[in-house]
Parts: sequence; C-alpha cells; structure tokens
Amino acid sequence: MSKIPVYFMPGLAASPAIFERIKLDESVFEMCLLEWEIPHPKESLLDYALRITKKIKHENPVLIGVSFGGILVQEMAKHIQVRKVIIISSVRSNAEFPRRMKIGKTTKAYKLIPMKLILNIENLAKYSFGEKVNKRIKLYEKFLAVRDLNYLQWAVESVIRWDRSEIDAAVVHIHGDQDDVFPIKYINSCIVVKGGTHIMILNKYKWLNENLPSIILED
Repeated sequence: MSKIPVYFMPGLAASPAIFERIKLDESVFEMCLLEWEIPHPKESLLDYALRITKKIKHENPVLIGVSFGGILVQEMAKHIQVRKVIIISSVRSNAEFPRRMKIGKTTKAYKLIPMKLILNIENLAKYSFGEKVNKRIKLYEKFLAVRDLNYLQWAVESVIRWDRSEIDAAVVHIHGDQDDVFPIKYINSCIVVKGGTHIMILNKYKWLNENLPSIILED
C-alpha cells in the first residue's frame, strides 16, 4: 500500500522548520515541506498558488497550511486534485477576518504599513505570529525565513484582498481558542484546540501529532 503524501505550507514569511516537531507515522504518511518563493511582479495569489503546485510530486496529496499558508493551500486546491485540505490557525473565507482586517481592506490602510520597519525581526515576528513575542524573539529568528520587502508587500496585500467570501465545507479547519491574529469569535466552525494560540504549530505539536493522523484519514 502506497503512503499518503502530506504537504505542509508554513505561515507568512515562515520557514518549513516550524513543522520540525510534527511527526507522522512514516509507514502510512510521507511528509513533504513546501516553502515560500519570492512572488513575480503583480503576480496574483491564484497564479502564485499555481506556481507552488509545481513543487508537488505526488497525485492526490493532502495539503496542510498554517495561517497565510492555509489561505494559499486553499487556492492551490483550485489547480490540482487533492485528497484533503487542512488549515491550521487560518480562515476559510474573508468573512472570518477580524474587524481590523476588514476595515484595512475598505480603507486600503494596509498600503500605509511601513514594510521596511517590519523587516526588523521583532516587528516581523509580531505580524507573522501575533503580539506576544517579547520572550521568544530568538525562537522566531529561527523560524522566520523570508525577509524580502517585495514578498512582504505582496503577502500582506494578498491576505487583506483575499476574495473567497464563501466557506468550502470540505476544508478541515483546526483553530486555537486563544488565537490573537484570527480570534475564534469570528470563526464559523472548526476543530477547537483548547489553549491554542496563533503559533500552536510550535507549542501544541503533541495535540497535532496525536490527532492529525485520524483527521487526515477521516472520510
């Protein structure tokens, strides 16, 4: 029996190293790690998603994405046949965005974000992982891999302007009840991880290791 290919996409600006604590049974699953590439000028999110799908070497894979990576894998699934899409600490539609992000889209306030300042590791950590970062900057220096200005501008705009307004019920959503980037009060329905924050891929890995196999295999 062939193994089930499972592709993992990290969050905004993050390295695939965020998945280093995720362990799946190697006799059943083949783990494959994707990483961010620098977008082409004026490249749409859908076109970027198509480009990343070229990195997938298996048929009918499982796609798992964290945060912005969760948005991306949903766009990737428009281009290829997938076994399942699972998102972690993310959203299934722009209706689940917090109020500040919806206002940001309407006012185009995201264009005023000083991206050069965000390239500072502490600020980038806040935008990528949430506000509670002071004691963990060294940790994020390891996990934040992309510090390219063009990528950051493209990524922030791609999130804010994401045009999916209806939830795909087939997408499995795992979310922490303490997520400060996408607060759970705005989330339509999901598998709730108690005490899970926006970075629970790092600190709730035991829960994920215990539960991901059954979630992947569930019909």
